Amino acid sequence: MNRLFVARKEAGQTSSRCLSALKHKYGVKKAGFSGILDPFARGVLVVAFGQYTKLFRFLSKTPKKYRATLWLGANSPTLDSEGITHVQTMMPFHPDSLKLIFGQLVGKHTYVPPSFSAKKVDGKRAYTLARSGQKVELEPIKMDIYEASLLHYCHPFITFEVSVSEGAYVRSIGQMISQKLGFCGALSALERLNEGKFYFENEKSLDPLEYIDLPRNEYLGEMEDIVLGRKLDIQSFTCKQLGTYVLEYPHFFSIIEITDEKVVYHLNRMERC
Repeated sequence: MNRLFVARKEAGQTSSRCLSALKHKYGVKKAGFSGILDPFARGVLVVAFGQYTKLFRFLSKTPKKYRATLWLGANSPTLDSEGITHVQTMMPFHPDSLKLIFGQLVGKHTYVPPSFSAKKVDGKRAYTLARSGQKVELEPIKMDIYEASLLHYCHPFITFEVSVSEGAYVRSIGQMISQKLGFCGALSALERLNEGKFYFENEKSLDPLEYIDLPRNEYLGEMEDIVLGRKLDIQSFTCKQLGTYVLEYPHFFSIIEITDEKVVYHLNRMERC
């Protein structure tokens, strides 16, 4: 079964456990997901079955949008409600000062992701190492915050939405907000609303060609050459510029790359649903 769809992971469930439940539900063996969600978070999880598990690197999944609630004054090494050690009390803030802070968030940021995150260190998830008491040192990474808006403030809880690029950790954004206010803070809730055009629609099957972020090209030779995976001549394409392209046919599609010297198959004869 080849299938691409959006599932909804619940809070308290790992992304792997969510995938296992979906494999059992649909009776499939080969399945995968893209964009791991931390156990305490919920929301959109892009899932593929069969051949479509090979498509993740070609899918357009930005910008990502999240809704989160920040608990001001809550101190947590995990930056979320799972690891709160103590809570600091403070006077409420004026809403105008909060709106100013959210306006300052928009832009490019270089930061160190949280040690309790899904980033891999020597092949292991950082949160696995951190929870076992090991010291985790992560390299600085970059993210873009395209939009940031305050939805609701009921002291000491701030609910907000952010639209971000790949490489963004909303718990770190919550930490940025807290630091700008001069206090600690931790997320008490986190939900991923979408990844690019991927929204939850009751696990409806999706046409992958609507989500592949690659230009189309046309092979002018015989379709049988593609079917049999034969060597292809650069001159036999409508567009001969270097790059990666999708070739569409009635019952299948292929992804090829035109290089300086030859044409390379990345994926060939992917069945169309």
